[in-house]
Amino acid sequence: MAGRIGLTLIRHLPTVGNQKKQYIGWTDEPIIEPTGVVHFLMGQPAVVYGSDLRRCEQSAAIYFPGIPYKADARLRESHFGEWEGKTYALLKDNKVYRAWIDNPTTQQPPGGESLAEVKKRVWDVLLDLPDNRTDYTIVTHGGPIRILLTAFAPEVQDFWSWTIPHGSAWHLEWASRSDFKEGKRCESISVVPTTESALM
Repeated sequence: MAGRIGLTLIRHLPTVGNQKKQYIGWTDEPIIEPTGVVHFLMGQPAVVYGSDLRRCEQSAAIYFPGIPYKADARLRESHFGEWEGKTYALLKDNKVYRAWIDNPTTQQPPGGESLAEVKKRVWDVLLDLPDNRTDYTIVTHGGPIRILLTAFAPEVQDFWSWTIPHGSAWHLEWASRSDFKEGKRCESISVVPTTESALM
């Protein structure tokens, strides 16, 4: 389709903090060495964009070996401030935490970011993507992916309604670059199928 724009959003592989169900936000943990490699059933991108945190860079190197990676701090996970390293079990009785769960767009963790702030910096990255490509691949975190799916999905869904497993990918398509750059809802959205093979 002439003028079509595609955006693939991929979540990084898990870390120890993820396995412990901690809020790790800007904590720069490495991934757990995988026992298999995820292969996305899609074309190989010419370049991969992503968060500058190690878990995204390491994941991209496994997903797309040899492909250039352009790291950008604006694609980081939400900054959880005083809640970094804590779990739901530790925070569930905290009134500020409960208010954030109920309205994460305007509320924020003490010393951290609101989702509105995260959305602004992630959106700035999309606006800065070069115009000489029609498909973009981004390796990032659960929060930014939920933000973008909430903003762009053809049908309105709540931020918390999206389930974004580690190593999952979503592909969004717009009919034109202007629709994409203007932040309009995409025409289609789909989960990218994967296969997995054992590491040698």
